[in-house]
Formats: sequence, C-alpha cells, structure tokens
Amino acid sequence: MQANQANGKGRFSMGMFLVALGIVYGDIGTSPMYVMKSIIEGNGGLAYIDREFIVGSLSLVIWTITLLTTIKHVLIGLRADNHGEGGIFALYSLVRHCGKWLLIPTMIGGCTMLADGVLTPAVTVTTAVEGLRSIEAVDDLLGSGQLIVVLITLAIISTLFMIQRSGTSSIGKMFGPVMVVWFLFLGVTGLWLTLGDLSILQALNPIHALRVLISPDNKEGLMILGSVFLCTTGAEALYTDMGHVGRTNIFVSWPFVKVCLILNYMGQCVWIIQNQSDPFMQAIPSINPFYMMLPEMLRPASILLSALAAIIASQALISGSYTLVHEAASLDLMPHLNVRYPSDTKGQIYIPSVNNILWFLCVVVILYFQSGSRMENAYGLAITISMLMMTILFSIYIGVLHGHQIAAALFALIFFALEGVFFVSSLGKFVLGGYVAIIISVAILFIMISWYRGTQIEQAQNIFLKMREHLQDIKDLQNDNAIQLCSNNMVYMLKGGDESEIIDRDILYSILDKDPKRADAYWFISVNTTDEPYQKHYRVETYGTDYIFRVHLYLGFKVRPSVNIYLRQVVQDLLATGELPKQTKRHSIYGASDVGSFKFCMIRKMMPQEGDIDPMDNLLIHAKYFIRRLAGNPLQWFGLETSNVIIEYVPLFLAQRQKEDRLSRVR
Repeated sequence: MQANQANGKGRFSMGMFLVALGIVYGDIGTSPMYVMKSIIEGNGGLAYIDREFIVGSLSLVIWTITLLTTIKHVLIGLRADNHGEGGIFALYSLVRHCGKWLLIPTMIGGCTMLADGVLTPAVTVTTAVEGLRSIEAVDDLLGSGQLIVVLITLAIISTLFMIQRSGTSSIGKMFGPVMVVWFLFLGVTGLWLTLGDLSILQALNPIHALRVLISPDNKEGLMILGSVFLCTTGAEALYTDMGHVGRTNIFVSWPFVKVCLILNYMGQCVWIIQNQSDPFMQAIPSINPFYMMLPEMLRPASILLSALAAIIASQALISGSYTLVHEAASLDLMPHLNVRYPSDTKGQIYIPSVNNILWFLCVVVILYFQSGSRMENAYGLAITISMLMMTILFSIYIGVLHGHQIAAALFALIFFALEGVFFVSSLGKFVLGGYVAIIISVAILFIMISWYRGTQIEQAQNIFLKMREHLQDIKDLQNDNAIQLCSNNMVYMLKGGDESEIIDRDILYSILDKDPKRADAYWFISVNTTDEPYQKHYRVETYGTDYIFRVHLYLGFKVRPSVNIYLRQVVQDLLATGELPKQTKRHSIYGASDVGSFKFCMIRKMMPQEGDIDPMDNLLIHAKYFIRRLAGNPLQWFGLETSNVIIEYVPLFLAQRQKEDRLSRVR
C-alpha cells in the first residue's frame, strides 16, 4: 500500500485530497490576489480600460491556465512520472539516454525552479501582509514605513520554515481544510458577481484573447503577458509535488481548483466593468479588484484568509524544493545531504540544510526589496525559463520514449511559441528586479556544474581491481606480526550497490601501502536505501575466507543508517555460524568478549598541488570539494559520530606536469 501511494497509482482518498490542496495549490491558488491588479496597473489604471479590454484580458487568463496548467502539466506532465516521482530531474532520468545534451536544459530548469522556491515565499507573504493596509485602522498602526510589515513578514516566514520538520503530510492536513475554505471563498464570491452579468462568459472564446493583444486599447501590447503569466505560476508544483500526494489525487482535485479560480477571475472582471467609470474608484492608487469587489464588512476576513493562503503558497514551493534537491543529488548534480522522512510515504521528505538555506535567502530577499510591489518585478522570469526547459524534456519524452514524433513536434511547437512569448514579455522585469532571480539561478547552476563535472573527473580517475586477486596480499599482511595490530576489525565504507567482485584501488592502497593496517578481519560496508520504510536486510560475500567480508546493508528509507550498530549484529550472526573466528577481547568494563575492537576508515578524494588538468576543470573540482565541506559531515549520516573513525584523503591520480627546470646537486 505504501509503495502504491508513493508512486502515485494508489486510489483516491479524501485525506490525500486535503493534503494535495494544502501543499500543491498554494502558489497558483493565490494568483487571483494580484493578476487583475497587475493587468490594470500596466494599462494605466481603471480610467484607461474598457469592457473589450477586460473581456480580452480575462480570456488570456482563462486560456493561459487551460493550456499551460491543465493540458501541459496535468493531462500530459503527470503521466510522465518516474516511479511516482515528478519534477524536472525525475523527468530527466527517464530521457537521459536520449542525448547527453539534455543535461543542459535540465540543470537550467532545475536551478530556476529552486530560485522560484526562494522568491515565492518572500513575495506572497509580503504581499499578503501589505493587504492589511486596505483596512484604515490597521494602516494607521503600520505607519508610513515598511518596518512593521517587514518584521511581521519575517516572523511568518521563519515560523513556516520551522514547522517543516513535521513533514508535508502533517502540514498538508493542517493546511488542507484552510485551502478548501479558500477555494470555496474564491468560487462563491466570483460566482455571485458573475451571475450579475453572464455576458462575461464571452471570455471563454479565445478570439477575445487574440484581439486584445493587437488592440490599440492595450497600451502594453505583448508585454501584458508578463502580468497574465502570473496566473499560472505554481503550475510546475503540480508536477514536482506528485510524489508527495500521488497523481490520482491531483487529477481529482485540479478541476475543483480550476473552476474556483476562473469563477473568481470572472467575478473580478464583472466588478471592474461595473466600476471602471466611477471617478472615486479611478482615484484609488493601485486598486485591487480582488478586495474591492467584496462588501466592506467582508474585507478583514478576506485579508486574513489571503494571508493564510499566501503562507500555504510558500509551502508548495518549499516542499517542491526538497524534492528537486533530493532528485538532483541522485543524479550527482548536488551533494548528498541528510534527508529525513517524517511520514511513512517515501515521497514526503525534509532536508534540514535546504530548509535553512531557503530560509536565509528568503530573509535576504525580504530585507533587500522590503515591499511586495518591488518583489513582483523579480517574480515570474525564472519560471518562464524553467517552463521552456520542461517543454524540451516533455517533447523528448513524447517523441522518443513513446514514439509519437508528430505529437511531440506539435507539443513543442505550441508550447515553445506560448512560453517563448511569455519569456520575452517577462524580460522587461529584468532591470526592475528580475536580476535577483537570475543571480540566484546562476549561483545554483554553478553548484550543479561544479558537482557534476567534479564527479566526472573523479570517476575518470577511478581504478577498480578484482577483489579475489588480492586476498593473499591481505592474508600476508594479517600474518605479519612485525606490524602492530591496527584494530581487530577494520571497516571501510563504500558507495551503495550490489557489486562485490571489484573494489576501488584506493581502498587496497590504504590497507596495504599507506600505513599498512593489520587487522583480524576486514569489512567493506555499503548502505543501500530501499523503498520499504522499515526494511532491515543484509547480504554478505566472504570470498571463501574468514577474514574478508563484503556486507551490503539494505535499509528502509525510514531507518537511520547507524552502521556501527547494525555491523555488530552482523558480526554476532557470523560468529554464531562460525564464518567469523572468535576474537579475544580481555580488557573491558563489560568483561571478556568474542568481538574485538572496531576502527572505521572513510576515504575522500583531494586535488594534488599540481596536476595535468584544464584550468576550468581545476576550478570546478576545487569548487566541488569546497561545497562538500559545507554540505556536512558524512559521519553523521552513517551514524558514526561516536565511533573510532579515520578519514584518509587520497589525491586524484592526475598526471603530473613535467617541469623544465630540474634540481642540480651541489657538493
């Protein structure tokens, strides 16, 4: 059952329906708060618009949601799952064999999505807090400056990041009922006004969307799409968060969400048409029809509900960021970080270091911009780039993996044209704040490139030897009494995998050459994480000896890999079967024992002072090792913090540059 839920093929459940509403739709669900406001401001205000402009703008919004969200991400994207997981890196792992060049759009799309994970919490929460200014009494308390607004925003953001450790399932159950109320509020208020002017249904005709783009009443021209695009930001979360809530629950919940969104947009447009010639309304700066269409007595409640929805919008991007980083690490595009699974569903994860970095960057963005209107200028540009990159991968998925070349060509043509226009229209935001999104994206991209290229260089230098050919060498060392015993049990940590017949040369070099390590038994341990949450299995290869043991630990994703504890259990089993000779341990506070001492050794690569390597590669691999130091201590991940551990650094075996100048001996 857990596996089915994790892969998105489980049955629909009301509980996961609420979780989906709580963690997936927050970003796209808050778009009615600012889309029509942005469209009106871009055209000069209420005094400079008419019915035809509003109907055309509404049509653009409706068809943008339909094409980019419903068709691309829900009907097509959700079917491109990788064992239930979604997101650009999960998609890349499906199509990576179709061409090495696909790594380029994958990295660009991934880093822009992660940049959006920083900007969305900052802009949505700040904008919601600023909504308090529409209440006169509260506006007086906030004062003319932004200090109090910024402090409230920072407090909300910090609290949100603090509760992430409880898991997306718990958060989704808490936020889900709020989002049900939110979407019902959007739908009911929009429907009430729509019933007053059913002619607004003309916006369902896409002809009106095309007309407004070339209409002289549209003072922005194609640039209006920069505002319209805000209605679909968050669509990528539907695909990225598939592993958190399951594909079926998104399929079922999206129609409800879409209807509520469109009804609210319709209601806002009816109100705009009815009030666009009112001198009093025309005089209000930055008028927001989302709030103004409501009776005055309902506005305080709507602002509170909007603030809660904005917090939930941030949650959608935060949980999606965990998924993206985890998948990037599995592709060797980022360091392997400490991942926690707060629930019994593998898709729901929490990465403490990512959480802390996102929180820090959000705080920096809030302190830098300080107002929601300034942050909006940085919002959207990164997502247009990521959507273009996703279109490339989806096209390959449809055309190559499924063999529908014509369908893939049509898909690429349609969505490249649409998203390309949105991208061009969003470029105008670059100098106004969009550069912040690009700076964050480039920084993340550099991390990915450094880690990927550094790993390539390391793998190119790896040399593997056949384990069975060196059994006698180790036996000779074991019998050499002239060398002091290093430990009864010498343990080496290896990368996960089922391969037992080969071993990295660096490990044998550590045992035999670099300060020879004489021991009674040598253990080579790898940890393999499985899809079952509480699985605890192991497999041992002895090579026909009683002194070399290759142990494969298979631990469920909910099991902490405390290697020292599980190894002692394996040792006891092998002692009981006679595969491991008894070891004498005379001096202990617990009395004599058949198991001796343990010493763990971890080997890490390092760059030599000089190597025959390209300057750019030299920069990237040094960057990788710097990032590795910041990423955390591997001892903590393996549960070896209190164990006797040796960390050995070995140089990459790069050919040394030949020096023209040679030393001459003096006498």
